[in-house]
Amino acid sequence: MLHIMQRGIVVAVGCVLLAGSFTPAMAQETGNDLPNPYQTITGWAKMPGARHWGSTSAVDIDPDGVHIWVAERCGQNACEGSTLDTVLKFDASGQLVKSFGAGKMNWPHGIYVHSDGNVWVTDARGTEGKGHQVHKFSPDGDLLMSLGTAGEAGNDATHFNQPSDVVVGPDGSIYVGDGHGGTRSRQRVVKYDAEGNFIKEWGGDGSIGVPHALAFDSQGRLFVADRSNNRILIYDQEGTLLDTWLQFSRNSGIFIDADDMLYATDSESSDRRGHGEYKRGIRIGSARTGELMYFIPDPADANNGPLAGTSFSEGVAVDAAGNIYGAEVGPRDLKKYVRRPER
Repeated sequence: MLHIMQRGIVVAVGCVLLAGSFTPAMAQETGNDLPNPYQTITGWAKMPGARHWGSTSAVDIDPDGVHIWVAERCGQNACEGSTLDTVLKFDASGQLVKSFGAGKMNWPHGIYVHSDGNVWVTDARGTEGKGHQVHKFSPDGDLLMSLGTAGEAGNDATHFNQPSDVVVGPDGSIYVGDGHGGTRSRQRVVKYDAEGNFIKEWGGDGSIGVPHALAFDSQGRLFVADRSNNRILIYDQEGTLLDTWLQFSRNSGIFIDADDMLYATDSESSDRRGHGEYKRGIRIGSARTGELMYFIPDPADANNGPLAGTSFSEGVAVDAAGNIYGAEVGPRDLKKYVRRPER
């Protein structure tokens, strides 16, 4: 079933209409003109000493709902040869309180912090005998588990080819979005049990483009940001496709909070990428109904200028107070979005 949204009216394409009447204009609904109740805070997260921000596509929230975890690419866009820590933990004021991971990863891409406090990071580039792996760290940085074979690309139970993201399901099973390399790799979701034993995979038949981000809702449904196909795919935990959503645009990152609010960040839409009707930014809506509610536009470009790499947040996360964090590859920043005071 394919759902398109028009101001909260759910219509279904190719099946029985759920509500309203489908028109061609509804298929073009972008959310570009939705209200933006947030203000942008830059420079709030402070690097130690003379260190400066590198690219980051990975941000998540600590189980305490307050601290923010980031996987950062060593002051540049890669960590090969660097001695800097790659996994950083900040408090609510932006002070760095913990870091680890030096020398363990080449290109940290996705991060997931489980309710037990353990930190999962994907390394999506294989060089120097590292990469093409998913790592599980304790909250203090001890390496507890690694999935994949270090430095070796592949598409079987023990190899990845540029894994983008990882998430742990309600029963402890591990889900990996693999195949950031596009046509050079095999795009799939791979499922393991809690001990890291392979269970199954799906999507390797071409039904998924690049599974760039993963998130679970309160119903236990797995949301997959299929970035190269400009859509979100919703699965059950066995890989059965339940729904396809287009209204959140071309998503690099997704986050679902405890109230089933979906935060979906579009870092790439532009005419050059064939998705020019959408503006880059963060679309916020319901993971239960698919309704779009708010839109935070890209403050750097507003989609009118040239796209220099990735210009907006690839990763997105939301703390318990409702503050939004955007991890940026292009501007190399961790922006914070807070609610404007109500008048």
